[in-house]
Amino acid sequence: MPLLKEDYRKQEKIDGIFYDMSTPHYQHGIVSGNICCLIKAGLKNTSFLTFMRNLEFWYHPKENDDYVIPDVMLVCDRKHLKGGSYSGVPRLIVETLSPSTAFRDKTTKKDIYEKAGVEEYWIVSPKGESVEIYYLQDDPEENDYNADTVIALRSFPEIRMKLYELFEGVNV
Repeated sequence: MPLLKEDYRKQEKIDGIFYDMSTPHYQHGIVSGNICCLIKAGLKNTSFLTFMRNLEFWYHPKENDDYVIPDVMLVCDRKHLKGGSYSGVPRLIVETLSPSTAFRDKTTKKDIYEKAGVEEYWIVSPKGESVEIYYLQDDPEENDYNADTVIALRSFPEIRMKLYELFEGVNV
């Protein structure tokens, strides 16, 4: 029996409620792919893994079975990988905004990631070609970015990228 379009639908479970994830626009995929590739290219330690929209993050596995599926996730502790899920604490999570999920990415998920102990959270807007960066431990940093601004991951300062590289190929 052929699989129906509904069989490919991904869902997230937050506070016991299932949310359908939107089918991302191609620009969403380009931006997430660019970020994933830039991180992988800068990683010196090959035991760290970068996932793109294909791994569930179980953010309170001892309390409930809620999970989200980040667009990009940097995992440094492989012992928490099991099947299609991760129950440790990612070092970095990136959400690339879609119109249907932007509010949840900026509010609910931001709170989830902070409470779970995620050190760095990026909210990336393909439409606005902008990025908001949140750290678990805030330090005064530059908040005004332009295309030539170099962004480095806080935990991995050797992973550096220029802001325009995140959006390369979006408007071609």
